[in-house]
Amino acid sequence: MASEVSGEGSVLERLGAALAVRVERWMPSPFLFAILLTYIVFVVGIAGTGTGPADMVWHWYDGFWTFLEFAMQMVLILMTGFVIAYHPRVNDLLTRLTRVPSNGKQAVVLVGVFAMIVGWIHWGLGLILGAVLAREMGKTAHENGVALHYPLACVAAYMGLGLTWHWGLAGSAPLLLATPNNDFIEAGVLEETVPLTETVIHPYGLALTVLSIAFASIVLYLLSPSPERSRGIEEYVSEDELAEAVADGGASEATVEREGDADAVTEPEATVPAERINDSRVLGGLIALTGVAVVAYSLAFAGLEVLNINFVNFAMLFAGLLVYQRPQYYRERFGEAATAAAGIILLFPFFAGIQGMMTGSGLATEIAEALLAVSSPETFPVAAWVAAAVVNLFVPSGGGEWIVLGPSVLEAAQAQGISVGQATMAYAVGDAHTNLLNPFWALPLLAITEIRAREMFGYAIAMLLALIPFLAVVLYLVPY
Repeated sequence: MASEVSGEGSVLERLGAALAVRVERWMPSPFLFAILLTYIVFVVGIAGTGTGPADMVWHWYDGFWTFLEFAMQMVLILMTGFVIAYHPRVNDLLTRLTRVPSNGKQAVVLVGVFAMIVGWIHWGLGLILGAVLAREMGKTAHENGVALHYPLACVAAYMGLGLTWHWGLAGSAPLLLATPNNDFIEAGVLEETVPLTETVIHPYGLALTVLSIAFASIVLYLLSPSPERSRGIEEYVSEDELAEAVADGGASEATVEREGDADAVTEPEATVPAERINDSRVLGGLIALTGVAVVAYSLAFAGLEVLNINFVNFAMLFAGLLVYQRPQYYRERFGEAATAAAGIILLFPFFAGIQGMMTGSGLATEIAEALLAVSSPETFPVAAWVAAAVVNLFVPSGGGEWIVLGPSVLEAAQAQGISVGQATMAYAVGDAHTNLLNPFWALPLLAITEIRAREMFGYAIAMLLALIPFLAVVLYLVPY
């Protein structure tokens, strides 16, 4: 590690290296991170709101299971993305993509751009595909003798969750507003749903996304260490495992045979009627086509306004089944995806408990209202971004956080003449931005890349810091 903090390289490169050393030494595991945040919010809630210790404990308990429905929706987004990402043909395309860059800096940027674009389309798919691409990029660099800094490649793979996802088609806040009879309508904050054409698909949201991807790509390039200071995948993944992956040709449990340029998945021969039924492409394909037809019909006749969390999950679920076709094979892939989602399933109740304390004590609302109170119509987007970023440090749940903070943000926006769409998108980037400090959503990526949170989050924090002045400027200057 000493070589990483030498005085050579750009300012950003030295910053990233210095943070990487310190974070690798001090950062706890994601589960302990959640436990420590629980204690912090408990103390701050008592000191900041005057709530008694016993009341804070009951707020924690009451909040523990608040987001069961939302947690299931988020797990489905993650698992459907995981299953599609690990289809042999998709995995093969990613492997081919790793042969495009000629050096480590280009490889890191390619992983980052890919993760941010796919994350905008579907955050679960972007997270898993980005992680798989980072791992495969590390393998290819190792095989070809290219100096790739693997921890930074893993951070690049996390950039969809750290920047673009909440501006995208699977963003919790815009999707919740687009859902009929949502919490904001029932609470009287809004009179009607807000379609994605006023948030995600609006020129404002698209401009923020494009500008941010361009800026983040430049930062990733400048953060990349020189070849002599790069630490390859072999320092994090055993040589035996890398050699086995090369010998397998990257194939998973399905056998992939080459037939010219096409890939064919070899299926085990069914020996009894039950197995033939389980693997029936007719049964799986028919229901998959039915689901896809429902999606296509809804989009054709209702347009983008039909998009919400449940619709996106429905579409991804049946798109995956259409790709795999065989019901039993698809179910087995979901079993593998459950491993990637295990950490989120464990941690989600703890973060729901933290949010219970922040909500029950009024701490979250006080933070948001204090920041929004000092804003003007010109600075409101910046204030909404900062409010979301601060609360997201403690509760990394975009939708759950939006349910709590959304009424304050939207009421303040309407009072200052700010459109609901602009306020929502400004909030959304704050929620995404500080994911670069909290390892909660990185759990599936850590499992796939076999890197520990403390080994990559120094560079994630460097990226977070580099984004602060950029986001402040674009949110202030870009018109709605």
